[in-house]
Amino acid sequence: MRRRGVTLLELLIVVSLIGLLVGISYPSVSAGVDSLRLREAADGIAGLWNSALNRAERRQEIVELEIAPAEGRLRLRSSGAGELRGFELPEGVRIRRLLPETPLEADQPRRFALFPGGTVPRVAIELENRRGLRRIVRVDPITGVPRIETGEAR
Repeated sequence: MRRRGVTLLELLIVVSLIGLLVGISYPSVSAGVDSLRLREAADGIAGLWNSALNRAERRQEIVELEIAPAEGRLRLRSSGAGELRGFELPEGVRIRRLLPETPLEADQPRRFALFPGGTVPRVAIELENRRGLRRIVRVDPITGVPRIETGEAR
């Protein structure tokens, strides 16, 4: 009579091979997730900035963008509707630097106002993830359009 099935030894070998493959591939998968979170944060900040600029120009409202580096949060307020939108940075991403730098403490919330028909402040938000990768969301003061760059802020 022929036996069907697997022995305990064969099962242990298969399980240990799967564990080895997972252990080898985990760092690259983790790095990819961290990179996606950083990109998501930069895209979210650029989208929030576009929303603020749009509201100021199209609805003719004064818009305030509050950036709180310590909490990893950005908040948009309008003179007409109060608080409009907020954005929280994903886990593992932090605001490393906010330019232009001020003599205030680095972790204090900063506020930028957008006026209808007014000039746009020159702002750069440098983001960093756990692995030290950086993205900079830089706002062009002439057009008001945010650009996402990689690397070190100037």
